[in-house]
Amino acid sequence: MSLGDGRATPYGAFDLFRNEGWVSVGIDHDTSSFAVDTIFQWWKQMGGRAYRQAKKLLIMADGGGSNGYRVRLWKQELQRLANGTGMEISVRHFPPGTSKWNKIEHRMFSFISMNWRGEPLRSFATVVNLIGATTNRQGLKIECALNTKAYPIGTKVPDREMKTIAIKPDNFHGEWNYSIMPNV
Repeated sequence: MSLGDGRATPYGAFDLFRNEGWVSVGIDHDTSSFAVDTIFQWWKQMGGRAYRQAKKLLIMADGGGSNGYRVRLWKQELQRLANGTGMEISVRHFPPGTSKWNKIEHRMFSFISMNWRGEPLRSFATVVNLIGATTNRQGLKIECALNTKAYPIGTKVPDREMKTIAIKPDNFHGEWNYSIMPNV
């Protein structure tokens, strides 16, 4: 949405096992900081309650964009998430060009698109309410909130800060598959 209120950028986290998701509707830029803040909000609002004993979190992510496998800020922000939750964060990126296989597209965002089809998205409240009211016959549940934080673009992560990230590449395509351990 880019009308009267401004730009609305939805970013979501989806729990395959519980068929539920969290969507943050941002009003600023789609950055790695925004993406990880959304995952953290999902954890605080939904995931942490459902998985109280969890020691690890698995994130399936597209290969590009704000959560791309080459994006340094994405990895730095995941380190912040690992430190804040005390959990190991494992990431599995879909190879380039295969994001259509990501379950979040078929099991959550496609239903959001169907739910708001034909509705004028004239305000942030309309976007948030339509996303939050999305469901399907399989019991899909989505919680949604407006995120009014500013996320500046162009944030650079210097080499010295990259060295503080406790990242462990997997043996199979470690550039796409890795874990980040808490380091505090």
